[in-house]
This record gives sequence, structure tokens and C-alpha cells, in this order.
Amino acid sequence: MTQQQTSTPILISNVRVFGADGCGLTPPTSVLIQDRRIAAIGEEKPPEGAVVIEGGGRVLMPGLSDAHVHLFAAGNTHAGLTMGATGMNYYNALAEAERMLMRGFTAVRDMAGDVAALRQVLDSGAFPGPRIYPSQAAISQTSGHGDYSAVYEDATTFSCGLHTRAEQIGFMRVADGRDQVLAAVREQLKKGASQIKIMAGGGVASTYDPLDVVQYTPDELSAAVEAASDWGTYVSAHVYNDEGIRRAIAAGIRSIEHGHLAAGPETFKLMASKGVWLSTQPFLESDHEYPNPDNTEKNQEVCAGVADSFMWAREAGAKIAFGTDLLLEPEKAGLQNEMLTRLSTDFDFSPTEALRIATSGNAELFRLSGERDPYKEARLGEITVGAWADVLLVEGDPTEDLTVLGDPDKNLAVIIKDGRIYKNLLG
Repeated sequence: MTQQQTSTPILISNVRVFGADGCGLTPPTSVLIQDRRIAAIGEEKPPEGAVVIEGGGRVLMPGLSDAHVHLFAAGNTHAGLTMGATGMNYYNALAEAERMLMRGFTAVRDMAGDVAALRQVLDSGAFPGPRIYPSQAAISQTSGHGDYSAVYEDATTFSCGLHTRAEQIGFMRVADGRDQVLAAVREQLKKGASQIKIMAGGGVASTYDPLDVVQYTPDELSAAVEAASDWGTYVSAHVYNDEGIRRAIAAGIRSIEHGHLAAGPETFKLMASKGVWLSTQPFLESDHEYPNPDNTEKNQEVCAGVADSFMWAREAGAKIAFGTDLLLEPEKAGLQNEMLTRLSTDFDFSPTEALRIATSGNAELFRLSGERDPYKEARLGEITVGAWADVLLVEGDPTEDLTVLGDPDKNLAVIIKDGRIYKNLLG
């Protein structure tokens, strides 16, 4: 792997560009990268001292993005997080960040985990990894999707400040009632969150909450939205079931995470009318394994709803973001690329539609963090003059065959993030 200093210009010549409009490829052209941004398109003469990459007619596209990752948990097992040394958890997250970048993901939205410091380290260029939009700890009610206490333990609100391991490591925060929710949201913002995640319904991996359970009262959800809005950002909600989705929308939540158990197309029409995003995942049952039969059954129920939720959301014109939600099984983190290709192979999106979702589409969602956006100085997810220089040079044509992105080791010839070359197979 090579890494190019930010100050060195890069000219990539003879490439077909997947542009900001997301409608197809340009005729062969060149792209100049300078000072971390796209400086010119069509420029043929390299500046003095520039690195010149001959594209050979390959496709140049924006870096991929993932709207639902858990860097802190993707590189660690459940046992490692709960019983291992805390420092080891952070080192594993750092290692997974590099692997994620080398899979072509140059920007991610982290939806639970203590990664604000990791973002700062990666942004400094000290280590390779994607840009990160941190949520910090996800916020959960007692007995909600983020409550990892034992059943015999007192609820946090009764335990004089004693917290579970998940809270101690900044993965979750249990908060009940308006005042605690306000404090929990403000705590994550203080720690560097660019948006807030709250648990508004039952989950698969958790113990106490069946999928039909609705979590947080309307007032508690509204409190979270009010606190985030005061900081110029938004709240996303983990929720599968229909009632929870509707309650979250009514409270002003801007992004529904998952949504696979919505009752029908009317819910997605409501989302479209309110401008609420569906940040969802093309799950298959094999993506996650659970030793407990109850969790396995919940996983089956969620996966059975994937195809319908995609179909209804598309028909309704709802905004769709792509994410993966891989965690606690490090050996499966590499499924990230395969899950992207499923949009085309399993769920009826054209390759061009899928590329648009995973580049400029996700970037539009990320920009909802407004003043808390750590990368607001330029645009992500597109190759236009002035945009951040996060690009991939691809072997094969992903606008015709998305599966070429399923093998990043072979088919990503060049990876550039923030104007630096992290991989160059072309010499």
C-alpha cells in the first residue's frame, strides 16, 4: 500500500467518470486532484511534480459510502467488547477502519460506538481509514435495544449511576424520561457526535425487546429531536415495526434505520411526504449468526421483510440510503461489498441506481448533520470540481455489472481518499 502526501497533485488521465448526476459515464477524460479536492475535469497538462496515473479507459467513480456501520464493534467480538481490554477494542476498530477503506468505502456513518477520536486520528492522515460521521453511544430506554444489563440488575435509573459494560465503553447509553434523554443526547454531542441515534423499537440482537415492541414515548422522542435540533443536527431511529416508524416520524426523526417490518406502502408514502430517509440494509439470514433461538427467529422475521420494504419504498419515492450494520463477527466484515452488490443482484436496483445510492445518495443523508458535519467544507459522493477527492479507479464497468465491486482486492486498481493515494496497482 502506498500513501501520497496531500500536497502532491494527481492527474488521472483517460478515464470514464461516473459523475454527480449519477446517470452514466462520461467519454474518456482526465481528472486533476489538488489540495485534497477535485481541482479540474478535462485538464490534460499535469502540474509540475504531479503524480500521473494512466487510467487506460477504466471507470473513475466516487468512493463508496456506508450509512450504517459500527467500526467499534465490527472489528470486535461480543466477548471482546464485554470482557476484553478496552484498549484492544480501539486498536481493532483502527484496524477495521483500514480494511474498510481498502474495500473502497471512503466515508461511513457510524451508528453506535465511541469513534469520535478515531475520526480525528484518521482525518489527520496518521492512519488509513474512511471519513466518519459519529453517532457516539446509541440511546436506549430501559429494556430497549441498547439495554445490555442482566435481568436481575436494577435499571440504571435506580442503580445510583452504575452502568453496564456497553455504557462504560461508550457503545450505548440507557436513558429514561425527558430529562435523561435530553442529557444523553447532549452528552453524545459533547463527545463529538455529528448526529444522534435513538432506539425506537425492538431489535434482533438484544434480549428483552420483541420486534413488535415500541420504545420511547412520543415526548421522549421529541426531547431527543429538540436537543439535536438546538445543535443544528438530526436524530435517526433504530426501528423495524410500523407503529414505531410512525411514532418516530411524528416526533421529527429524519432517518429510519432498518424499517423492514413496515406494514405496507402507506408507511413509505408517509416517509416520502415528510422527507424522511429509509436507511436500510439488504440483509440475508446468513449475514448474522445467533446462539439463541429467539434471536435467530427474530433475524428470520426481519430478513423476510427486506424485499417488500425495498419495493414499497421505491414505489413511494422515499429516499433510500445503503448500509450494512455488520458487527460482533469480525470474520464477516468483508460482506460489506457483497451486500452492496445485492442491491442489483437480489433486490432489483439497476447497477447505476445502486451506485448512486451508495455515493451521492448517502452523501445527501450525511449532510443532514448541518453544522455538525465534519466535512461540510466540500461535497462528498461525487466527482465535480471542488468536491472532496475521494475516488476509486475500477477494473470493469460497475454501471453495467455491479458485482465487480464485490472483489475490491482485484477490481479496485486505485483508491484515493482526501487527495492521498492509498492503493495504486497501476504503478
